[in-house]
Amino acid sequence: MRLLLVEDDPMIGQAVSDALSDKAYAVDWVKDGQAAVDVVFDVQYDCALLDLGLPKLDGIQVLERWRADKVTMPVIILTARDELPDRVLGLDKGADDYIVKPFEMQELLARIRAVTRRRNGGSADSILSYGCLSLNPVNHEVHIASSQGNKEVVLTAREFSLLEALMVRPGAVLSRDALEQRIYSWDDEIDSNAVEYIIYTLRRKIGPMFIKNVRGVGWKVNKVDDPAATEA
Repeated sequence: MRLLLVEDDPMIGQAVSDALSDKAYAVDWVKDGQAAVDVVFDVQYDCALLDLGLPKLDGIQVLERWRADKVTMPVIILTARDELPDRVLGLDKGADDYIVKPFEMQELLARIRAVTRRRNGGSADSILSYGCLSLNPVNHEVHIASSQGNKEVVLTAREFSLLEALMVRPGAVLSRDALEQRIYSWDDEIDSNAVEYIIYTLRRKIGPMFIKNVRGVGWKVNKVDDPAATEA
């Protein structure tokens, strides 16, 4: 999942960016309002974390510009402004949620999951399931159910991010570029075969039947009801 962080305070921005990266999010960090307005036309983000007290354009102006330009990504305001009129204004201008600084990272992570789940039409249950494969974004666990029992699979952060990108849109084919957009930030160095290698290691761990290559197009998660029967 790729996030846009708009925060001009270097200490807060670095702390939030590092914490989100540790949780397998790809984070692009900009430090002023004009950059925030411009960057959304180059990259598709799953969610934006928006400070209000920004140089060049303040957060409310950024939010107004995004919504006027039909930018529909979920937006969570992160700000020290805790007065009721500020919260009401932010929500009325199109924010999906509002968190007052200082905040706990666990709460921010839960808010991100909630707004992205709502925007994607998901249920209250954050677990993504397709056939016998399930992925839990809260604790980063992946399970495979079969007639021989339930198996937990341990994945790296990149493997988890790629599988989550496929599981959010089960059955849809995602190209290499689309997957790179979901799992890498612009500061990451990306090898030409990086996505193919992650898919290779992921298929070795969960089984090749779960990820199908559509030649010349990309990859999709494949629905498998019982891997034990498939392997038999």
